Amino acid sequence: MNKFDVIVLGSGPGGYVTAIRASQLGFNTAIIEKENLGGVCLNWGCIPTKALLKSAQVFEYLKHAGDYGLSVENADKDFDAVVKRSRGVADGMSKGVQFLMKKNKITVINGYGKIKSGKKIDVDGSEYSANHIIIATGARSRELPSLPQDGKKVIGYREAMTLTKQPKKMIVVGSGAIGVEFAYFYNSMGTEVTIVEYLPKIVPVEDADVSKQLERSFKKSGIKIMTSAEVTSVDTSGKGVKATIKTKKGDEILEADIVLSAVGIKTNIENIGLEDVGIVTDRDKILVNDYYQTNIPGYYAIGDVTPGQALAHVASAEGILCVEKIAGQHVEALDYGNIPGCTYCSPEIASVGLTEAQAKEQGFDIKVGNFPFSASGKASAGGHKEGFVKVIFDAKYGEWLGCHMIGAGVTDMIAEAVLGRKLETTGHEVLKAVHPHPTMSEAVMEAVAAAYGEVIHL
Repeated sequence: MNKFDVIVLGSGPGGYVTAIRASQLGFNTAIIEKENLGGVCLNWGCIPTKALLKSAQVFEYLKHAGDYGLSVENADKDFDAVVKRSRGVADGMSKGVQFLMKKNKITVINGYGKIKSGKKIDVDGSEYSANHIIIATGARSRELPSLPQDGKKVIGYREAMTLTKQPKKMIVVGSGAIGVEFAYFYNSMGTEVTIVEYLPKIVPVEDADVSKQLERSFKKSGIKIMTSAEVTSVDTSGKGVKATIKTKKGDEILEADIVLSAVGIKTNIENIGLEDVGIVTDRDKILVNDYYQTNIPGYYAIGDVTPGQALAHVASAEGILCVEKIAGQHVEALDYGNIPGCTYCSPEIASVGLTEAQAKEQGFDIKVGNFPFSASGKASAGGHKEGFVKVIFDAKYGEWLGCHMIGAGVTDMIAEAVLGRKLETTGHEVLKAVHPHPTMSEAVMEAVAAAYGEVIHL
């Protein structure tokens, strides 16, 4: 009963997807989870945050109903109900994973798993063994020494999703995806939000033009932004929080009800037995080969605990690839240069491939095209004219080097660029692929046309 072909430690979007694919391939599979099936993504991350953001978006629509020729009086929000809806969505998704485990005949073991030598795992005193053990324990909110989280006044993303009372003032430290999504949500709900970013621009991994557009949009909506700034200390002794911010002009003290720390993640690799087994780690990551094997035969690792991008869709892809390799299938190593990144604030951000600066640094002679949504009929009709699509091509061969979007619904559009790049599509091929009118996706074709001097609607 305690012997399996594959055991997966952790049931996030990496772990549970891996377990399902392993079962499909004929492996007798078990999955170990210490909390709720679905991990952080389904319970505390991707899914419930999108539910919160949808509530914020609907509230924004109501506040601007007049822009659409409609009249809505006394539109207001019920913060508790918004949070409750988000939790309900998360619970429903977690139950969906439970169903998938039963459907695929996967044994679910509840408890804290710790790997041991000899391809074994101890779960709260009970021992299990498998031919293949896959570590998918994910990550959590990273804490800075200058910003210790107390869960009340200085919080991480989990607390930010379940506050019992809406803060009047909030400081968001860090402007990656988590930071800007919560900044947008709380600002839309009526909280006074300040973003503090250590680097010179917000959403620092994005193309510079995208960063500038988001900063303009956020400032227009009332969000205060401090770049090249660092929180050096917080004082929580009073009623609220006093944060000391180091800037180029000197120290500045900001007061707020709550500080949200959104400065990245810390992998969950402590106390899971890595040292006992002898699995090698480096800079908080488990080292693996192209097929996610660790240095110890029979042990694998996928998702946030490995050096690739810490994204749910990356973890899922890695897990599928890992078990298909174990099953002896012919698989190709994942192309980490063609992973899309999506940020679900408003306006949304989506990107894949090289930024313009990176393309130049790598020595490419490039063609760049930019098409603003202000010139899009669909965007104008929908009342979402902010943003643009930007494309970057290699001038010599027409290779699609990068695509960067900011605007309404762009997270649903970026897959065109991912697929195009996967199929080694050239700029002329995109240009000659007929796009439907009127749609937001036309902006991709128009941006490519702009790169090649053939744009029609600009």
